[in-house]
Amino acid sequence: MKGRLCGPSPFYTETFMKLTGKTALITGSGRGIGLAIAQRFKAEGAHVLQCDIQGDVDFKIDVADEVQVEKMFSQISHLNILVNNAGILIEAPTHEMKMEDFDRVMAVNLRGPVLCARAAIRHFLSRPGGGVILSNSSVAQVIPKPGFLSYSISKGALENYTKTIALEYAPQGIRANNVGPGAILTDMNASWKDHQQRRAIVESHIPMGYAVGAEQIAAVFAFLASDDAKYITGQTIFADGGLTLYPEFRENWST
Repeated sequence: MKGRLCGPSPFYTETFMKLTGKTALITGSGRGIGLAIAQRFKAEGAHVLQCDIQGDVDFKIDVADEVQVEKMFSQISHLNILVNNAGILIEAPTHEMKMEDFDRVMAVNLRGPVLCARAAIRHFLSRPGGGVILSNSSVAQVIPKPGFLSYSISKGALENYTKTIALEYAPQGIRANNVGPGAILTDMNASWKDHQQRRAIVESHIPMGYAVGAEQIAAVFAFLASDDAKYITGQTIFADGGLTLYPEFRENWST
């Protein structure tokens, strides 16, 4: 399968080409963080394959569909890095949540990574050299998100999923890690990112005081995919401006 040429973003003024010779498959990479990861990996020298349910990508698939996932991997002759980025969220109070919505979020956010990782691991085991599996999680992996029960559960499950496969396949040279973004300026956060007052409220809860673009998250993925991170496995790196530091405790109200 011929990879698409993903031109580097203007954000990348310098590159160290740490992924030269590597082939990476990135799910949900038609836009947002996934597209930024594809651009960064290309800037670092990787051969990039993009998949999404829509958009200008190499593979148009639903990652929750086992048949589609297996067909996609059958067309990939060589792979070094899998990035499980595809994800969705549906808001609803838990007592009003529709189970079809719950099932869909769990299918994309958890079943999808499991299906893709299973196929990638089979590929990695078929030849020497191991491989890398990265998943896009969220601060919701550890911070409850009321009104988004399925999203919170799916991201929490990703932590155990990643630790499990990291431990299971470490002897075969397969690494698995998560990136946990915080408040990121993407279309998924359209309700506040382009609204001055709402954005100010969001940023008031971030210890560092500001939200960032997808390029900042892509940089963390690039590090974890590279040999600079070859001794890191089973971990989640939170790129969140301090959201997971219990920001309400900046003031001493409890003791």
